[in-house]
Amino acid sequence: MLFLLITCFSFIIFFYKSLSLKPLPLWACEMRLLSFWFWKDLSLLFVLTKSIKNSFSAAFFASEMLVKNTTFSCKKMQKNIDELTSSEEMSVLDLPELVLECILERLPPEGLRTMASVCSSLKERCLSDHFWERHMKQKWGGIIGPTAYREWQWHIFSRKDSCFFNQAKQKGFLNFLSHIWPFSFGRSNLLKDRIMIKRKDFPPVDSVMYWYLALESGKFWFPAQVYNRENGHVGFMLSCYDAELSYNPRTDTFQARYPPHGNRAIAIETSVTWDRLRAPPVDTRPHNLHISDCLSELHPGDHIEIQWRRNKEFPYGWWYGVVGHLETCDGNPNYCRCHASDTVVLEFNQYTPGSRWRTTTVSRKDHREEGNEADGFYGGIRKLHKNEEISTWKRLWPNEILE
Repeated sequence: MLFLLITCFSFIIFFYKSLSLKPLPLWACEMRLLSFWFWKDLSLLFVLTKSIKNSFSAAFFASEMLVKNTTFSCKKMQKNIDELTSSEEMSVLDLPELVLECILERLPPEGLRTMASVCSSLKERCLSDHFWERHMKQKWGGIIGPTAYREWQWHIFSRKDSCFFNQAKQKGFLNFLSHIWPFSFGRSNLLKDRIMIKRKDFPPVDSVMYWYLALESGKFWFPAQVYNRENGHVGFMLSCYDAELSYNPRTDTFQARYPPHGNRAIAIETSVTWDRLRAPPVDTRPHNLHISDCLSELHPGDHIEIQWRRNKEFPYGWWYGVVGHLETCDGNPNYCRCHASDTVVLEFNQYTPGSRWRTTTVSRKDHREEGNEADGFYGGIRKLHKNEEISTWKRLWPNEILE
C-alpha cells in the first residue's frame, strides 16, 4: 500500500514539473479562449433559434386563425349580400306597365335613344311609334304636311328597293367569290355578319323614329313653304312660296331650295328660321292652279290667300289679302250687298293706295287664272278660317308701306 502511494506521488511530482518546465504554446491559449466564446455563442444561437421557432409557431397559429376568421366573415358577408339581393333586387322592367309607359312618354328623344340601348325589351318599347309620334308632332307637326309624308313614303320605298337590290347583288357576288377564294369567303361572311349586327342597332326604315332622326340630321329634304322668301326681299313681302327644306341641327335653322323661275337656276336661301315656315295648307303643286271652293262664301273683311305668279313659267306663290267693298258700296254693313255680287274685290293693303298691286277683282262664279304679263297672273283663292294663320300674316307685316 505504501509502495503504491510512493509510486503515485513520485509520478505526480514528475508530471507537474514537466508541465511547469514546458509552457503551453500560444495557439493552445487561443484555442481555449476560442472554445469559451464558441460555447457562449452556441448557447446564444440555441436560445435565438428556440425563440425564432416559437415566434414562427405563434405567427403560423395567428395566420391560421386569421384565415379561418376571414373565411367565415366572407361567407357571412356573401350570405347577407345574397339575402339582400334576393329580397330587394328590382329593375325598371319590374315596374307596372302603366308606370313604365308614363316614364317613357316623358323622356325626350335623346332619352328614348339612350334607353333603347339598355336591353332588348326596352329597345322594343323605345322604338315604338307610339312614343315617337308625339315628338314628331310636337317639333315637326307645324311644317310637315301630307306632301312631305308622301315624299317620305317614296324615300322609304326607294331605300327598301335599293337595299333589296344591293343585298341580292352582294349575295351573288359573295357566292361567286366563294368558288374562287374559299378562304376569303369565310372572312367576308364574318364582315357581313358584323354589318348585319350593326344594322340591328338602327330603327326600322319605316318607323317614325327613323323619320324623326332623318329630319333631325338634315339628310332628308322635305317640301314646305317659306314666308317672305329670300330673306324678306321687297318683291316677296307677305307671300309664301314652296321650297325644299333641310334642317341644320347646329344652327337650328333651315336651308331652302326654291323651284327654278323660267331659265333661272334654283334659288337657295340659308338660315331660314322656324317662324318663317309652314306646312302647305292645300295639296297643290307650285305650278298647278288651286281650285277655289270658297268664292260663294266670301264677304268683305274676310282674310284670304291667293295664288300669284309673274308669268306662266314661274311657280305660284301664296299672297295675303282681304276681301274689300265694291266701288259702289260705302262700306256700311247695314246696306252692304257686296257678298251677293258676282265680282269679288281683293285688297292688298301692304301697298300704297293707287299702286297697281293694291287691288284686283275676280269672278265669283267662273274664276280661273286671270291676269297678264305686265301685272302677273292671279290663281286660286283660299279663305283663312284660323286665327293662327291670320296672326302669322299680321306678324310679318312690313314696317313700311310698299310702292
